[in-house]
Amino acid sequence: MKASDLLVACLEREGIEHVFGLPGEEMEDLLFSLRGSSVTFVPVRHEQGAAFMADVHGRLTGEAGVCLATLGPGATNLLTGVADAHLDKSPVVAITAQGGLERLHKESHQAIDVVDTFEPVTKWNAQLNDPDIVHESVRKAFKLAEYEKPGATHLELPEDVAAEETDETPMASRERVRFAAPDPDSLNRLTAALEKAIRPVCIAGNGAVRTHAAQQLRDLVAETDIPVVSTYMGKGAVSDDSGRSLMTLDSGPDGAASRAIEAADLIVTVGFDIAEHDPADWGIGDATLVHADSEPAEVYEVYNPEIEIIADVGRSLRAVTDWCRDNDVTYDPTWYADIREEIVADVDRDPEPEAPFTVRGVLPLVREAMADDDVLVSDVGSHKMAIAQNFPTYEPNTCIISNGLASMGIAVPGGVAADLAVETDVVAATGDGGFLMNAAEIETATRMGCSLTVVVFNDDDYGLISEKQLDHTGESFGTGLTNPDLVTFAESFGIDGYRAESSTALKRTLEESIGGGMSLIEVPVK
Repeated sequence: MKASDLLVACLEREGIEHVFGLPGEEMEDLLFSLRGSSVTFVPVRHEQGAAFMADVHGRLTGEAGVCLATLGPGATNLLTGVADAHLDKSPVVAITAQGGLERLHKESHQAIDVVDTFEPVTKWNAQLNDPDIVHESVRKAFKLAEYEKPGATHLELPEDVAAEETDETPMASRERVRFAAPDPDSLNRLTAALEKAIRPVCIAGNGAVRTHAAQQLRDLVAETDIPVVSTYMGKGAVSDDSGRSLMTLDSGPDGAASRAIEAADLIVTVGFDIAEHDPADWGIGDATLVHADSEPAEVYEVYNPEIEIIADVGRSLRAVTDWCRDNDVTYDPTWYADIREEIVADVDRDPEPEAPFTVRGVLPLVREAMADDDVLVSDVGSHKMAIAQNFPTYEPNTCIISNGLASMGIAVPGGVAADLAVETDVVAATGDGGFLMNAAEIETATRMGCSLTVVVFNDDDYGLISEKQLDHTGESFGTGLTNPDLVTFAESFGIDGYRAESSTALKRTLEESIGGGMSLIEVPVK
């Protein structure tokens, strides 16, 4: 078979159902190899959208999403989404085409060193310069992308190599390498700290969700009454319905959740990545700090754990829970009960009955219209902060927030990927700035038969930047926008468009739209 056929056969062996990408001249052989396969090629409107789709697919499923682009500008357009996956620890395999090897030693049309360009934002990447290395390279790309901590990998396929013949066959996909059980000495140090603690707190990070350790964390807090504060990417590890949830690090009036961390004498982080949230904002003080994760903690003067449990996160939590149960270790929840009440009261505030809307005022209506296991994909902007802090999340991986690279434009393409990956309903929540960056992917969604609700919070501004400028200087500059008529814009794609006029009408529209087909709801916000 040709090298391009072998590459696609390898994708089939890895169980890939969708490849998101944009066609190019140098990938002709690869495209026709995909045509004859069981893999569905999803043509997108911009390579960044393809990478975001692969990114969110990987985040939701734990299996690498695949994105595809041609050389030069196609590859560089892909880069932002690949970098987002890299910092968000989402498994992605990116594939780019390249010109023939015979022209890469000199200046050549659209040719840049893509492998070198992708090096800082991938766990591993390589040029497939020989058809006989394709099978090994694809297996390695998937193994490394999915291995904890996951991330992005990249393969470059020159057009002449794609057309060459090979006798190799796909390698079998194997069960992922499992992490070992926690070290007994480290566990003993942690249990000794738990025995002395009076006000312990857990911080659930991205890894608590990503490693499927949410149930083990829930078991621990149920056994001990330890409260849990989540990072933005750890939302849902413990249900916000639980009396032990203090929601996220910035939740509540004046960051009430952070007061629990400041008051704690023992802080156990579970699957925390430094890129998610700066620990300098936590007020750790004299508390004993414990890092439970699959990799050692980053070296940082304000995050220097006294104890590190480096092992399979779920197995570590299970061992701690068993010890607490055997030793009747529980804690008095009254020390954080008032904080929990403040947070719940702040989140449960009723929206004003009439416009002007606020994001925080609208979120309870969105939450009420969604089932517990429906998925919300948030874009980046001021609305993201409100969603992170005030959108109750009840199940893991049902509130997708990018907080590593935190790139605008992820919501609509991410919503497309989510709709293809899960059986539940999907809402893409975005501001007007992020929405128009990748709004063209609505066409991709309609072509793929997606049933996706896009909620656009429209303030005609890059609102988060305005807020920060106003806080710093008392004025803002360079952030104002104008927008098209978003209802007409939506209808031009053949989908339903609505503009919210009152809370009552918005509530009804959300209830009718979510799960009811492709739609866009514009919410004017102040």
